[in-house]
Amino acid sequence: MAALAAHSAAAQTAIAPRSRTFQLTSTATVPVPPAGTKTLDLWLPVPHADANQDVAELKIEAPVPYTIEKSAFGNQMLHLRPSTVPGVPLVVKLTAQITRREHLNLRANAPAAKPAKEKPDPNLARWLAPDRLVPLDAKIRQQAEEVVANANAKTPLEKARAVYEHVVGTVAYDKTGQGWGRGDIYYACDARRGNCTDFHAIVIGYCRALGIPARFSIGLPLPAQRGHGEIKGYHCWAEFFTPETGWVPVDASEAAKDPSRRAYFFGAHDENRVEFTRGRDVELTPKQAGPPLNYFVYPYAEADGQPLEVARTYEYSDIAAQ
Repeated sequence: MAALAAHSAAAQTAIAPRSRTFQLTSTATVPVPPAGTKTLDLWLPVPHADANQDVAELKIEAPVPYTIEKSAFGNQMLHLRPSTVPGVPLVVKLTAQITRREHLNLRANAPAAKPAKEKPDPNLARWLAPDRLVPLDAKIRQQAEEVVANANAKTPLEKARAVYEHVVGTVAYDKTGQGWGRGDIYYACDARRGNCTDFHAIVIGYCRALGIPARFSIGLPLPAQRGHGEIKGYHCWAEFFTPETGWVPVDASEAAKDPSRRAYFFGAHDENRVEFTRGRDVELTPKQAGPPLNYFVYPYAEADGQPLEVARTYEYSDIAAQ
């Protein structure tokens, strides 16, 4: 019995989620708007806390008053509207200490494992609905059904795995040409290449078409090596839900980039990331004048209701474990 207990303790240690604590600095520079502009609005995504991410010591440096707004799915954002449109660039700086934990769902690969305790998700219906660039029409449903039929997948978990394996095995991580990066499921299905948004458009769209709730998250990637530096681009990932497993994390684009981790990224997100926003077709708070954002990871500004390009930089600095 003692040996069995020791073995169990060792097994728990072996699968304990890894974590990473770092300071994140986000700087947005809004240019001087066109002459005659009467109103200027800026929205900046603010990292939120959840089961896999702690946010502490949040600090905002801004030359004008701002508010932190909460919106759907736990998202939050900074919003500011200067009382007088500035005649010089407006610089807003956000710093926060982030602890990101590896997200593991053991039941994805071992259904007999004890399920993690999760709060019921009141938004499951939303995660079965289409997005503007991820329609659930007859063509997408047929493609999804062909994938699971070819894999002889029967259960929701088997179907989700078939979709994941299909995407990882048939789509190339390739940011050349035009059309990639929008998360357009038709582009991704036709071109069979793209970045993380394109990979996960197929994963999410096919799962939803099969009646499996699936959701999208976006934020920033960190290099695996600890240190400090600038983060040049965004990263996004997905989760799907079955009653037997709860939410299962997947990262099809990382699996395609590193085939040695293909099995790992079905049921796991590593700790080398920070989440900003969940969901697509994002309506900001207060609502922007323009259409919903395809996704919200970068600062967004409007001058008299028209989009205004915002310069941004992101930096990270790891904090050594105590």
